[in-house]
Amino acid sequence: MKGLNKVMLIGRLGRDPELRYTQNGQTVAKFSVATDEVWVDKSGTKQSRVEWHNIVAWGKLAEICNQYLKKGRLVYVEGRIQTRQWEDQSGGKRSTTEIVISDMNILESRTAAAAEPAAAEYGDSTVSRDEPPVVDEPITDDDVPF
Repeated sequence: MKGLNKVMLIGRLGRDPELRYTQNGQTVAKFSVATDEVWVDKSGTKQSRVEWHNIVAWGKLAEICNQYLKKGRLVYVEGRIQTRQWEDQSGGKRSTTEIVISDMNILESRTAAAAEPAAAEYGDSTVSRDEPPVVDEPITDDDVPF
């Protein structure tokens, strides 16, 4: 039996997509999506936790994401988890885990997105909602998922 690597997320963009091109001319867009989990602990206190997901889109989907997605917008993304490794300029080994998407749906209108605060701005928890730093690693043709 084959394994399954499938991810489905609904969340808000933490930043506008960043569009780039590989040396071979492939289009790639990167952005982050925040998902949150809310629960009540044993003492009855409402708790929440935000998880930031690094998203990568290729080709036409990358162009569509770049054109229509903006920070704070609620989206559904579907794809697979991918971990990449590389050497940085000082020779250190680095890695990152990303969601390489194959499908994206915008879940609200532009006016609703403007009226709704971004994921990093809502909630009453003291959990840090700071977006993780962008890993600025080189994009090579080896990264192309096909």
